[in-house]
Amino acid sequence: MYVTATLLPVFVQVALTFAVLFRLGAVRLKAIRAGGLVREEVVLGDTGWPPIVRQASNCFRNQFELPVLFYVLVVLALLTRQTSVLFQVLAWLFVLSRIVHAIVHTTHNDVGWRFGAFAFGALVLLAMWVLFALAILLAPALP
Repeated sequence: MYVTATLLPVFVQVALTFAVLFRLGAVRLKAIRAGGLVREEVVLGDTGWPPIVRQASNCFRNQFELPVLFYVLVVLALLTRQTSVLFQVLAWLFVLSRIVHAIVHTTHNDVGWRFGAFAFGALVLLAMWVLFALAILLAPALP
């Protein structure tokens, strides 16, 4: 049961990543159909895309920053059997912060709200790593 409860937030984070990817594809397709793009400006970077496409692109890129540390931590915690109810609650808080961050990032993009969600998630993830490290470092040595 603990494995399922620990992996469920991971599955939601992965689903969020794909949802943002599909959003990015949709807004890029809409921009292409609307015309007016300069091929040379969009092929090698984001500068030629409309702001809504750059927002979605930045949001998608963000899914491979802090969440990578989350994925690694969950794998390590499962392998070392260092998951707990507290770990699972913190995992859900992290994923919820990422959902809020993605919604803000791909809609009104208010920097204050976006930073708040990011900072909250970063602090939760930091707490998870500290608790995990302490559990490992303070555990009795194996014979």
